[in-house]
Amino acid sequence: MSIIVQIKEKAKTLGNKIVLPEATDERVIRAAAGVVEEKLGTPVLVGNVETIKTFAANLGVSLDGVEIIDPKTTDKLASYVEKLCELRAKKGMTPEELEEMGAEIILGNTYHLYLRPGDELVAKFGGLHKFMNWKKPILTDSGGFQVFSLGDLRNIKEEGVYFRSHLDGSKHFISPEKSINIQNNLGSDIVMLFDECPPGMSSKEYLIPSIERTTRWAKRCVEAHKRPDEQGLFAIVQGGIYEDLRDKSLSELSEMDEYFSGYAVGGLAVGEPREDMYRVLDYIVEKLPEDKPRYLMGVGEPLDMLEAVASGIDMMDCVQPSRIGRHGTIFTKYGRLVVKNASYSEDTRPLDEGCDCYVCRNYTRGYIRHLFKAQEILGGRLATYHNLYFLLKLMKDSRTAIKEKRFNEFKAEFEKNYAMGKNSDWIKPIKFDK
Repeated sequence: MSIIVQIKEKAKTLGNKIVLPEATDERVIRAAAGVVEEKLGTPVLVGNVETIKTFAANLGVSLDGVEIIDPKTTDKLASYVEKLCELRAKKGMTPEELEEMGAEIILGNTYHLYLRPGDELVAKFGGLHKFMNWKKPILTDSGGFQVFSLGDLRNIKEEGVYFRSHLDGSKHFISPEKSINIQNNLGSDIVMLFDECPPGMSSKEYLIPSIERTTRWAKRCVEAHKRPDEQGLFAIVQGGIYEDLRDKSLSELSEMDEYFSGYAVGGLAVGEPREDMYRVLDYIVEKLPEDKPRYLMGVGEPLDMLEAVASGIDMMDCVQPSRIGRHGTIFTKYGRLVVKNASYSEDTRPLDEGCDCYVCRNYTRGYIRHLFKAQEILGGRLATYHNLYFLLKLMKDSRTAIKEKRFNEFKAEFEKNYAMGKNSDWIKPIKFDK
């Protein structure tokens, strides 16, 4: 998922709406239901009405209280997207803060950087590193996930994908060659193939030609890559939840192995049951080259990350820590905590027990809740800082446990604590004595 943006426009026709454009992603559907449950506002899902309702019904998720906008209704959609960006900076961390919390690599979104400020402008600054003052590695995705998530706003052809910008409805086209060219201009250290991103739970009938197209596009990406000595090119293995199709995708990509610096596993965490995701990971990851990085795309839930590590995954990315953080949800060792709830108004404890991040060393739950209720940008920034630190620390501790040959014990202990959730005394709020 790329954006969940709270509209702060005060016009009565908008009210307190939260727009979630990628409505055929399980996480978005569940987020919409969560927004209603937590009374944060009115979630707005963008996409085909019947498709969204069917998808939600298959997940067993109620969409009561959720507004659905068909993107073909362009006038109504435009009235929202013109106002989407007021609080986008709320999720932002400075490069210095990311380095302070221990981040070794960051991801740049090719689709969004292409639309603004534009990859050619970034190139004039000397690339993303100089443009944003980040001195460590950068990975750029191909833009494929975002483009394919646009649903009815895009049209897939053999030459590439035609789509309309989610910002202003303007028409654009991205091909394998153009995606690589954009990433060459951005100057990232790792660039991704432009692949077709199938919808979650796609059938074999859909996936087989999709995989074959991805293979053809991979060859075009290899040929278009102008900076192979400076930028490592990663392949993306697709195939949905089917082992034989994962084999097919990997086999076809392996014929170009000499051109790839690493392999990603795509098409997971897009609506399939968790057990299917874990099963596919256990099956395909061990078949990836041992001497090249293994990258799981779009996964950022702590329990999922530990399962991925157990399967042999080396790196992951997800917007989860910032997305839930800017809406007041916190990762803790005992599960999630919604700090903006009124019950935490008098809570003098830090966000997480034993956490030594900057936020937990300096601020209380009561103060951070106040920031959210006052709509102060700092609230979302502090929550995002902690969530990012939490996941980075989780991976750091996992590496230590692996080196010390005790990862299974570490994983089991974390899972036991995390499952406690609301039953944990740490999640339960405290108040001042009367």
